[in-house]
Amino acid sequence: MRRPSILVILTLLGLAVPFAAMAWISARVLRLDAEAQRQGERIDGLPILGALADLWNLADRYGVQEILVVKDGLSGRDLRELMEKARKRRCSVRVLPSYEQLLSGKVSVQPRPVAIDDLLRREPVALDMQSIRRWIDGRVLLVSGSAGSIGSEICRQLLQFSPRRLVLVDRSESGQFFLERELLRRGGREDIEVCLADILDGHRMRAILEQHRPHVIFHAAAYKHVPLMETHPGEAVKNIVVASRQMADWAIEFQCESFVMISTDKAVNPTSVMGACKRVAEMYVQSLSRLSSCRFITVRFGNVLDSAGSVVPIFRQQILEGGPVTVTHPEMRRFFMTIPEASQLVIQAGAIGESGQILLLDMGEPVRIVDLATDMIELSGLRVGEDIAIEFTGLRPGEKLFEELRSSDESQLPTIHPKIIVADHRPADFHRLARAIDRLENLARHAPEEIVARLEEVLPEYRRARQSAVALRPAA
Repeated sequence: MRRPSILVILTLLGLAVPFAAMAWISARVLRLDAEAQRQGERIDGLPILGALADLWNLADRYGVQEILVVKDGLSGRDLRELMEKARKRRCSVRVLPSYEQLLSGKVSVQPRPVAIDDLLRREPVALDMQSIRRWIDGRVLLVSGSAGSIGSEICRQLLQFSPRRLVLVDRSESGQFFLERELLRRGGREDIEVCLADILDGHRMRAILEQHRPHVIFHAAAYKHVPLMETHPGEAVKNIVVASRQMADWAIEFQCESFVMISTDKAVNPTSVMGACKRVAEMYVQSLSRLSSCRFITVRFGNVLDSAGSVVPIFRQQILEGGPVTVTHPEMRRFFMTIPEASQLVIQAGAIGESGQILLLDMGEPVRIVDLATDMIELSGLRVGEDIAIEFTGLRPGEKLFEELRSSDESQLPTIHPKIIVADHRPADFHRLARAIDRLENLARHAPEEIVARLEEVLPEYRRARQSAVALRPAA
């Protein structure tokens, strides 16, 4: 009886995977390269049989039952097409670690199932390590919202640049506990300081800032769920607007060198309370650039794959429960990037940005949410419409069909990094904005039902976008 064959697609660079270490292989191993010109070459004594275009002819000839794709060897689009054809032929597809991952010693050679981020894969981020190291090395860094998806990954990434101390600020006890344990396993020791604190607690935050005197603040703490903020506008104002103002003001008071705030594409032509609050926070941070030597930078980007605020965990749970998978609208689209990519680019933006700039991350092409749901269902080995249904529920208050990374009032300027651009806009008047935020804070405490009307006065684009969005929602 002929042994089943495994076909391995190498990376574009043709870097070898050490098959001698892959004890689980009992089948015949074949090799295919993503580029045509390497046919006939041998790696570890095994010939490269052809290019990607030859895949299915070779699969038929050798009776291939499984295809292993070296991570980052194919684009997300090519991998999706490969999986669709493999599914029809009852051929399984799994992913091997990249050569760089194997060299790091942090992963085994064991293949894994294809994950959703493999299908949405973007080009790996190339960082200017020298500029980041010059900025971070030997400095005290403070990360607010450190237990969140982005905040925790920023902490992981920052450790490699040898900060003198990394101060983690978050009110989530469990999140801080597990993050500290993880960072200690990664080699952090006396350079990590965990602080349980609510950033709205001025007395507590002043004590932390006085003790540690950070050179750089990464402000990643904020609420993120649009529908919930629509029904809790007072909490949105306090957690997003007031907290951002306090953190930025403290950066001046405690003589920080840099302040980097995380923002969202929902701040552009906002239709939601959350997006409008983020836009007000952006404007305030930008307005401070003329008042202080501290470098104030805002980094704006879209959805982060598998973060606590994304649809991926929701879809995953719905699939586990047998469905249905709920999508608000068949044409809803969102920008996506992975948590590590977003965090790396936030740090890079902080290193190269100028005070007062709002920096946008290159998010690539937007993805239809229904396509994302379909991919996740099929990756689970199920079929849409047969094993599990997709239901359309209609846009919820505050939601948009499409997100934008910059408004028509913002011109686009390049930076020295190809994946980071500037949304150029004249800063708002600080004193006028400060008075508006004072009024919003007062409403948040005493009359939250009036916040939407006040936000519409502060942001005319919020009123216009909100009126347009209402027309798209289903009738009650």
